[in-house]
Amino acid sequence: MPDEPGSLHRAAEIIKKYKGNINRIQFDRRIDPGTVFYEVTASEDDYRKITEDLAGIGYLQTSLKSLDFLKFCVYLPHQPGALHEFLGYITSAGANIALIDFDDNGRHPDRLTVSLNLEQSREIDRLLDQLKSRYRLEIVEYDKTGKHLDDTVFYVRYAQEVRELIGESEDAFLLSFLADTNHIAQELMDRGCNPHQVFDSVLATGRTLNTTFGNNFYASVQRFAITSDITLYCFQPPCGGSVFLIRTPKELVMIDTGYGIYHTDVMAMVARYGMGGMKNLSRIIVTHADADHCGAAGHFSVPVFMHKNTLEIIRTNNRAYGSRSQGSVLEEFYTKMINLFSQFAIPSDIHCFSRPTSVMRGIFPVIGTVTIGGLELDVLDGLGGHTCGQVFLYSKTHGLLFAADSVINFGSLTKERADYSSLAAFLVTSVNVDSERARQERVALIALAEETDRSLASSGRRCLICGGHGAVSVLENRKLVPAGDLERYEAGTKG
Repeated sequence: MPDEPGSLHRAAEIIKKYKGNINRIQFDRRIDPGTVFYEVTASEDDYRKITEDLAGIGYLQTSLKSLDFLKFCVYLPHQPGALHEFLGYITSAGANIALIDFDDNGRHPDRLTVSLNLEQSREIDRLLDQLKSRYRLEIVEYDKTGKHLDDTVFYVRYAQEVRELIGESEDAFLLSFLADTNHIAQELMDRGCNPHQVFDSVLATGRTLNTTFGNNFYASVQRFAITSDITLYCFQPPCGGSVFLIRTPKELVMIDTGYGIYHTDVMAMVARYGMGGMKNLSRIIVTHADADHCGAAGHFSVPVFMHKNTLEIIRTNNRAYGSRSQGSVLEEFYTKMINLFSQFAIPSDIHCFSRPTSVMRGIFPVIGTVTIGGLELDVLDGLGGHTCGQVFLYSKTHGLLFAADSVINFGSLTKERADYSSLAAFLVTSVNVDSERARQERVALIALAEETDRSLASSGRRCLICGGHGAVSVLENRKLVPAGDLERYEAGTKG
């Protein structure tokens, strides 16, 4: 919309004319002085008329054209009308002036500095040809990436930065993504947050993932001998949840997969540890639906086991499904955003655990059993604190507790991993869809680990707490302490 009095009223008048109901409106000059978001309910016919009339007055944005940035100095003659004539060339090129600076009492009394945003590079060429034939010209900066566009075209610049993360996308998809981002910015602004921090956090999430795969991939690795022929591996990628592999002489079982964007790197890493090709991988167990725990599952052709509500979260693309936060705009957007940036791959061969039985482990019903060689793990149904459908895996005999995201040794996280995790916490305000139930889960899981430690005391063994993030740990004076040794794996180095 033009930044002038009456613009909002004019648009609202058109919407009212065709009986549209405005469900949401958001405009903030601090973000972008020329963009307003409306969400409107109307019949299909009235919606068509509304969009036609808005387009007719130049208000409706249906595309996101890439803008080029040009900054230059031009030397104008000291005569009446010189600036007016120069600006005529700018207007005819359809350029938007982001900056103009001139003072005949300054150090350069003949020099005018101008920054422009233009839609097409050929328009820049045509404009420069016109100006060069008339004025002395010095090009200061020419940028086609959108990095130097100012906030008069904030959403265009933001869209170009999103394109850099996900590749070329249809304008309709990007416009929808911008609207969703604007919606969570509006929500977080109502809670006192700076809108630019919202957009920066979204981009930082994507950029961190994009700069930590391939040659930049690394991981922290732990190995534990559970029995004489069963080995547990924990791989902590740069971002997101840990990947666990349980290796026996006859098979491999994966518990959680990490992000889809890391799949190739994880495969190369496990090959370094003697599991090349993972030809013995028999199945995958998913603890919950967050992309950093199951986002790579679709890259494997083995059965994937999960809770039925985890399947529903994947189907609805909303991590708050089945919780009191189900209608949260923040949760729904975050799920879509992280699945997009992390290249979520949906598995095709999904099997759901059975209903709760009468058997309990603490406060948790047992909903299945996973047998891996001589190791039996009970599948425990969570309370839905972190996400609905999160499960835990437990063996009292072998001292193993896979606690997913309900028990995490935060002190073992590197600064880089902690900083990345804080982005999600900011964007959804809490990574748990039900904080009270999440607290109950954590207390009960710690109690289960303490009970297991007591039962194993005579053998000198401890309960290994395999949290969804951070180091596999044991309890020391009710505090989580990393167990065993941590190795560092780096892509491109020889093991």
